[in-house]
Amino acid sequence: MEISTAAQNASGQAITDLLNSGTIEIRTGASPGVNNAATGTLLATLTLGNPAFGAWANGSSSANAITGDTSADATGTAGYFRAISSGSAAVIDGTVSATGGSGELQLNSVSITQGVPVDVTAWTITKPAS
Repeated sequence: MEISTAAQNASGQAITDLLNSGTIEIRTGASPGVNNAATGTLLATLTLGNPAFGAWANGSSSANAITGDTSADATGTAGYFRAISSGSAAVIDGTVSATGGSGELQLNSVSITQGVPVDVTAWTITKPAS
């Protein structure tokens, strides 16, 4: 199956609209799957804006400004992120890396220390065409 770019953009927009005024949890370990309870230690919680993402084009969109966590909750190595709607529903799980790495969500550092700020440096979502 293949879908048009317009369909990619519309479905992607529907997903990112769920994240308006939501949060991002940074956790240790591997994702248990977005439909399962979160696992790992909660290291930090960051706040998404409204709208959370810019306009979709060519099947992708980048996050608007994300409010960092000024004081991490715990010390550990970031393993995955969970994006949560303003209604507290899990929407997306994904990989994390430091800036310039291959993670779907990039942080100022994956080595998080309790009480130290945590910031997202890049997050772009791409909706595949097929």
